[in-house]
Amino acid sequence: MKRRTRILVVGASVLIGVFALMQLVPYRISNGPVTAEPKWDSPQTRALVVAACYDCHSNQTKTPWYGKIAPVSWWLKGHVDDGRAAVNYSEWNKPQRKAQKSARAVQQGSMPPSYYTWFGLHSKAKLTAAQRAALVAGLIKTLGG
Repeated sequence: MKRRTRILVVGASVLIGVFALMQLVPYRISNGPVTAEPKWDSPQTRALVVAACYDCHSNQTKTPWYGKIAPVSWWLKGHVDDGRAAVNYSEWNKPQRKAQKSARAVQQGSMPPSYYTWFGLHSKAKLTAAQRAALVAGLIKTLGG
């Protein structure tokens, strides 16, 4: 075997080994119980919030298949933990420190994040202008702000 080929084989083997070992780190998303939800102004608002926000801002996260593979699982867990810390629509009986900023975040386009719908994933969260306006209006009626 040529030296260059041997280096490539060893390098690939090390990368595969590291990737396999990464899977042993149990850093995955877990869903707690739903203890309380906001009193939504309409079923339409709730449906839009579920489609666009619940995967990061509730205890009803649906993890895609690739979200169970490290290091993606680590990134997703951190993202969901941050989202739930800001607003968790499944634990409305607890203080939600940024709830009133939700409508503004949707209106400004920072929520849901653009990367959330890349590659056609989470297509329900890709809001039309009309859906975005309805979500903003519903969040204001429901949460204030």
